[in-house]
Order: sequence, then structure tokens, then C-alpha cells
Amino acid sequence: MKVEDTQITAAIVKRFMHDLLNSLELDVAVVGAGPSGITAARYLAKSKAKVAVFERELHVGGGMWGGGILFPRVVIQDPAKRILEEVGVELQPTNGGYYTADSVECVSKCTSAAIDAGARVLVGLAAEDVMIRGKRRIAGVVLNWGAVEAARLHVDPVGVAARVVIDATGHDASIARVVQRKIPGARFPTRTGGVVGEQPMWADVGEREIIRNTREIYPGLVVTGMAANAVFGSPRMGPVFGGMLLSGKRAAEVALKLLRKK
Repeated sequence: MKVEDTQITAAIVKRFMHDLLNSLELDVAVVGAGPSGITAARYLAKSKAKVAVFERELHVGGGMWGGGILFPRVVIQDPAKRILEEVGVELQPTNGGYYTADSVECVSKCTSAAIDAGARVLVGLAAEDVMIRGKRRIAGVVLNWGAVEAARLHVDPVGVAARVVIDATGHDASIARVVQRKIPGARFPTRTGGVVGEQPMWADVGEREIIRNTREIYPGLVVTGMAANAVFGSPRMGPVFGGMLLSGKRAAEVALKLLRKK
């Protein structure tokens, strides 16, 4: 079979541009394709929300791939067990109501299930800013290529409109930090009014607080996963991922309530 280089190029460009153009106006923009962001996207898509996930790296899964110290296995508590069972992840019981899972299987099946539900996942795209409209409500995200960001090139970004933005950027809580830095008078419902910063590891406390921390912190902006704990000053948890999954599900619930209000 004859292969035409230009036909291959055209097929890639047409397919990607079609998908990107159909992601310019969203119900929800999820920034970060770690376990909480992907889980939020799956539940949102299942509820028929138009959702896209923007990930600055060329891979999804955040820190889940490496498990603990490069042992690609993670621990899940009983309350989050059903979230992984829904996507067909094999769980092996261990002591104390915990289960172990293959981290590669978790990332792969969670991502596949989100896409099958209707979520669009775009990698290599970094959200460097937010858009605001009206009375300083978040109205979308500002995107640039992750490679442009890494190379520190001065290239203007583009905007994507979204009725709700979910910050699932992990430890950095980068979207929350942008809002704090760039919107005068912006205050979050934290003890300092801004991003407090994550505390040292205490898995039990971090896992318990992450659901409470998953909420709207500024009009139109919801935080989830480790970004939520970083904003509110809760501990990190290490390779225990039940809270991340439950936080993603909770973020979807919060976003859906906000969509119904508008």
C-alpha cells in the first residue's frame, strides 16, 4: 500500500483541529489529568456535561503512574473501591480495609472510561491563566503549548470558555495561585484568604480533609485532589489514592450544582 506523507499530516491536523475547535466552549474545563481530574471528567461526562481535560505534560495520570518509590502499585481505601471497580480495575484486599491496585491499570482504565463517557483529554496543553467576565467570575482558561512554556518562548496563548473551571493541578494548585496573584481582592475560604500551601505527609488527616477541601473557592473555580489540600493547607498523602478519586467525584458533583444554578 502506498503511503503519502502529506495525507498522513492532513489526517492528523484535521482530526486535532476538529477536536480542539469543539473544545473552545465548554461546560467544564478540567486543568490537570491526574486521578482526581480524570475522575471528575468521567462523572461530568456521564452526566452529559461538555467537558475537556487539559494536561501540560504528554502523559496523563499525574503521580499515579509511579506508585510508591517507583513501585507501580497504589493503595485504595474501602470508600473509594467502587470508583475503580466501575472501570474494571482489579483490586487485591490487604490488611485494615485497604486494597492494592496496579497503578498502570488504574491510569489506563480511568482515562479510557472518561473518554468513553464523552470527555475530551488534550495533552501537551498548559493552562497559564484564566479568563474573567462580569463581576470577576472565572469564565474559562488561557492555553499555550506545554513545549512553549518549557522553552520559555514568548508566544501569545489562546482562550477556552468554560462555565466552570476545575483546578486539578496537584501540589502546585497553579490555577488557584494565578487567581490569587492576578485578581485584585480575590479571597478564598481559607484561614489566610489565599493558598495556604500543603503540609508534610500525614496520610490519615490528608485523606479525611481532601473531600471537605474539594469545593468552589472563587466564583466559577473548583479545586480538587492535591490542589484542594494545597489551597487549604492540609497534609499530603503519598501513594494512597482513595481520597484523590473521591475528591474527583466530589468535584464533579460541585461543578454540576454550579451548572444548574446558571
